[in-house]
Amino acid sequence: QVQLVESGGGLVQAGGSLRLSCTASGRTFSRYAMGWFRQAPGKEREFVAAVSGSGGSTPYADSVKGRFTISRDNAKNTVYLQMNSLKPEDTAVYCCAARVSLSASPRTREQEYAYWGQGTQVTVSS
Repeated sequence: QVQLVESGGGLVQAGGSLRLSCTASGRTFSRYAMGWFRQAPGKEREFVAAVSGSGGSTPYADSVKGRFTISRDNAKNTVYLQMNSLKPEDTAVYCCAARVSLSASPRTREQEYAYWGQGTQVTVSS
């Protein structure tokens, strides 16, 4: 069982930045691929970014490419999402998720992830 706790959400003006953090329990964090997903009101949850267990592979959604950066610190059991040049359409609840696999390779489909955090609200005002 893996428990995930997100932090770092808040209210920011358009063009601003936020950094989200997600800390996992357990001692095998480097074996998990980690992903960030978001869900805006009235919309389905969508993929944002993911990172492999080693940190070497980082796919992004087209909508955030060039603005968001995912990274991880395996010594701290933590994955980060640095969000720059935020837009009102980035407003959503952001959740991190852990994918358990032998390869720890990142995936973009939420069905690939077994463990989820509760989420943190990000609101971008215009």
